[in-house]
Amino acid sequence: MGVIVVEVMPKEEILDPQGKAIVGALNRMGIKSVVGARQGKRFELTVDGKVTLSHLEDAKKAAELLLSNPVIEQVIRVSESGREGAGGMSENEGVTA
Repeated sequence: MGVIVVEVMPKEEILDPQGKAIVGALNRMGIKSVVGARQGKRFELTVDGKVTLSHLEDAKKAAELLLSNPVIEQVIRVSESGREGAGGMSENEGVTA
């Protein structure tokens, strides 16, 4: 079984209250070095067999049509997971968003 990772983040111009809350919580915990955070979504899609370029193209289409809201989010990455048991392309290969 192959696993494809899809990462979706809010667009830069969109306010991210969750990210702001993360920075505030870290500051209250004494971690002052983090000055910014943005929270996104990660999806893991499982396919039969090794991940192929066709699987990655299908995952990119799914990311753009279903997994993200193109008004406020952007698809950052669609690539094969580096998890053990996944075959095919390396984690650095994939479909650029």
